[in-house]
Amino acid sequence: MEEGVKKKESFKDKRVTVMGLGLFGGGLGVTRFLVSQGADVTVTDLKSADELSYSLQSLEGLPVRFHLGKHLDEDFSDVDLVIGNPAVPKGSRFLQIAHDNEIPIDTELNIFFRYCPAPITGITGSNGKSTTTTLLGEMLKRSGIKTWVGGNIGVSLLEHVDEIAPDDAVVLELSSFQLEDLGKTMLSPRISIITNIVPNHLDRHKTLEEYVDAKKSIIRFQDRESYAILNDDDPLVKEWADECKGTVLRFSVTRRLEQGAFLNNSEIIFNSDAKECVISGLSEMPLKGFHNVQNILAAACAAKVMGADSRSIEETIKSFSGLEHRLEFVKSIQGVVYYNDSKATTPEAAIAAIRAFSNSREFDKSGGQIVDNSTYPEKGVIVIAGGYDKGVNLGQFAQECAKGAKCVILMGDTAETILQLIKDTEGVKEKPEVYIETSLDGSLLIASRIAQSGDVVLLSPACASYGMFTNYEERGSRFKDLVGRLAIGTA
Repeated sequence: MEEGVKKKESFKDKRVTVMGLGLFGGGLGVTRFLVSQGADVTVTDLKSADELSYSLQSLEGLPVRFHLGKHLDEDFSDVDLVIGNPAVPKGSRFLQIAHDNEIPIDTELNIFFRYCPAPITGITGSNGKSTTTTLLGEMLKRSGIKTWVGGNIGVSLLEHVDEIAPDDAVVLELSSFQLEDLGKTMLSPRISIITNIVPNHLDRHKTLEEYVDAKKSIIRFQDRESYAILNDDDPLVKEWADECKGTVLRFSVTRRLEQGAFLNNSEIIFNSDAKECVISGLSEMPLKGFHNVQNILAAACAAKVMGADSRSIEETIKSFSGLEHRLEFVKSIQGVVYYNDSKATTPEAAIAAIRAFSNSREFDKSGGQIVDNSTYPEKGVIVIAGGYDKGVNLGQFAQECAKGAKCVILMGDTAETILQLIKDTEGVKEKPEVYIETSLDGSLLIASRIAQSGDVVLLSPACASYGMFTNYEERGSRFKDLVGRLAIGTA
């Protein structure tokens, strides 16, 4: 079980400030939970009531005090507790006010870990968290296991914590922001999955070392009864094994494993304590991309540990077509196929998307090997990319665009940087056409004019959406809406 002390503190009559409600209700769950526990709750957010209308409607009728459009010093100095949204910068002067006044600062996730009566399975990584989390949840549910799925995937389980039984399965997607705070509780999930680690959120964590240190909270406080499921194909993640206290399982698409999940002739093989279990169905998976094979292996490995049966795992693999905004098929218009991969907010995620539609790095399912070659189909990939600059290196993404794209359309703060990196790429005989546009609308218009039957138009930004959109969901929804209008115009 998780280490540390699971202490259920009382919130009755406590004056609590919830810092950050969020446009899409990130603070709703903890607010409703605190009210149900008898707390005197103040919600404060820098956004206005009009901007937060969606979230505010969900709290209508509850005895909650709102201070919107600004933060008030007294909400952080004259209270019993501050609950901070994970996205709140650690350097916020208001958190400093709470600290200076010796006001405890906590998070929704930390409270959930202390209250949850069931073992928790946590999934983290730079890419693939949401898909792996959802896959695992579906595998368990198909096996008849009562399962709760939430966390960074956008679902708060805190307000349902009293409904969770000790024998239930709890599956949480965990971000580096959440894990950074979770470390203070000295609690880690009973089962932890690490999908991969690449530089990300360096605008927040400053260095790769800080980012990795935050992620390691997912294993740091595990005990001997815990499981750590590591990506053996990731050179950084595989080294975590030395720091794990419990059982280490691995997943790999490139080699056989004595403990964990790997591939053999389109079958998933799960090995544990010299017992081999075969799960077929990979050849029929609707998900595209080499990276999704890794996500499936990670989920299948955890599902077996948690008691799921092989048939349920196989049926999930065959039926799961993916999540919204993650390499999501949108529409085919006059032979041109449009995909929404707005969730690709890192260079590595966008590289994986390009490779899913090209021959630069094919996955040979029959042998479970990666095949590298430099040939691309005559009809190609038109990539729409760019956005907010998180301070990560975009060089490899630019190289993949130079090798694998027919055309690249760039927007946002990183557009000029990516353009120059593509120009500087060496060893490519014919580089793609590159355009810079100021909007997603204009980018799609250029893409639709260039695209020919057989081409793929792929929104895979490699960057966050800030400055142009509220989040990747809004960006992806806008793309789908524009493609829909395009379809009507060409009908």
